Amino acid sequence: MSASKPFKPYQAADYLQSPEEAAEYLNAAIEDGQPAVMLKALRNVADSAGGMSHLSRETGLTRESLYKALSENGNPRLSSLDAILRVMGLQLNIQSRSRDKAKNTRAKS
Repeated sequence: MSASKPFKPYQAADYLQSPEEAAEYLNAAIEDGQPAVMLKALRNVADSAGGMSHLSRETGLTRESLYKALSENGNPRLSSLDAILRVMGLQLNIQSRSRDKAKNTRAKS
């Protein structure tokens, strides 16, 4: 009987090897429309970029504030988000929504 390999749970961070891959992953999470999904994706990208200790050193933010900002109920400041993304080689971009999407969004408000 052959020995089985130990099971290793899927970790998105293991597959995010470049800023381009991270950007695609984050954009897909943002398209989901739920802040908790985007924050989870940001945590995964942070892990792939060296973890919270590395981010803390590079951004000047404390590890505690990073964990809090990127928690499921986090509400990061724009300046914190910009600093985090900058370390990851990423940046925020704003673009217009398609007319149909914009109408649906306004109708829900």
